Amino acid sequence: MSVEPEPRNTPAGKPAPEVYYDGACPLCTREIAFYQRLPGGSDIQWTDISKPGAGPLPAGLTRASALARFHVRSSDGELLDGAAAFAHLWTALPRFRLLGRTAQFPPVLWVLNRIYAIFLRLRPRMQRWAARRS
Repeated sequence: MSVEPEPRNTPAGKPAPEVYYDGACPLCTREIAFYQRLPGGSDIQWTDISKPGAGPLPAGLTRASALARFHVRSSDGELLDGAAAFAHLWTALPRFRLLGRTAQFPPVLWVLNRIYAIFLRLRPRMQRWAARRS
């Protein structure tokens, strides 16, 4: 049984999107750090699910699936993964908002999902490379 985490609010009083990421992945950590530094990054709730006791995950999300794919819980509570999760994250960041809206267009989202699937197959090798460079 999973318990819904208590959502954090943005300065506008709207629930903050929550990003679930693999903090043990060197690539993921670099990308998340980049997003966190951007304007709007502090309005997002960032949850590193690689840490033991990272807190409750939303219904429908297991730790294994959160480690395997990028997930975002939207402001309205919808759980998104893959390219749709990235698109939602980008819409929450002012500098990426146009990219996020474009990425949500169904044909673009379809292409991005295919690219993300290729990335997931290459990710283990890319992680080893990034770890050696750190």
